Amino acid sequence: MRLLVLGGTHFVGRAVVEEALRRGDDVTTLTRGRSGPPAPDARPLYVDRRDPAALTTALGDASWDAVVDTWAAAPSVVRASARLLADRVAHYGYVSSRSVYRWPLPESADESAPVVDADPGADDADYAAAKRGGELAVLESFEGRALVARAGLVLGPHEDVGRLPWWLARIARGDEVPAPGPVDRPLQYIDARDLAVWMLDAAAHRVTGVFNAVSRPGHTTIGELLQACVEVTGGGAQLVWVPPEAVEAAGVSGWTELPIWVPPTGELAGLHAADAEAAHRQGLRCRPVGETVVDTWAWLQADGVPPGRDDRPPVGLSPDAESRLRKAVAVDRSRR
Repeated sequence: MRLLVLGGTHFVGRAVVEEALRRGDDVTTLTRGRSGPPAPDARPLYVDRRDPAALTTALGDASWDAVVDTWAAAPSVVRASARLLADRVAHYGYVSSRSVYRWPLPESADESAPVVDADPGADDADYAAAKRGGELAVLESFEGRALVARAGLVLGPHEDVGRLPWWLARIARGDEVPAPGPVDRPLQYIDARDLAVWMLDAAAHRVTGVFNAVSRPGHTTIGELLQACVEVTGGGAQLVWVPPEAVEAAGVSGWTELPIWVPPTGELAGLHAADAEAAHRQGLRCRPVGETVVDTWAWLQADGVPPGRDDRPPVGLSPDAESRLRKAVAVDRSRR
């Protein structure tokens, strides 16, 4: 397959490029060339997509079987790319996000849930509106030929948000680690490599439509994930389980201060409770959590903890927040 990847040096885009090359595909990447080198066996094109004239020149008159696009900023950039490629690409795969749904995310909601308002021609938008606008831009030009993958929480090697890397780094330091419970709290996520496999399979078989691209709810639990972190790091850390009500009493937030985890009730609960059956009927498969943890740790050992992204606040507990959690645990124990 002749594949064009708009991006390809960060997280999901990188996974797409690596998987495509592993399959023997002919891969072209298009980047600004500022965030790392392209894969050695890919054909690199360098251009700032925000410059339509430069983009037109860079792409020339080439054609491809499929394109994968991970853009997450101004929807107008996606619209320009989609319009330019409409007559010379058979299939357009756009990596969107479950953030396009109106907040709070309803539990057990499928792809028909209400989405945020967005303009595909907007030059500026927040993350949710940018991704929804990108969806609309792709669907305008590739109606009946587009796959929109609304990814949920994405983990795996080269994760640039830092959620799983934070847990691995904290647990590697050892000592008692406050762990948000309950231990059997179900999690829902996707390994970037599994998302890449599915999107490339979809391109090859011309699968189209809008999908929640994430594991089934309960693919693993917070207990299984954190225990896997303990085992792979070998730092002798001891997980100290903190009930959700004690987390709340300590004034600590899920998702950001306690990455990956969210309380089992409340407005964040829907982050781990999407209906993803449509994608699974179309062949989405998710690897065991232990494999994701082991491979992420191996990457961190080789490359070190990556810097945080400029467009997102840092994740993880501050020393003060961890201290408050420890006190909350002590109070909870005294009440038993």
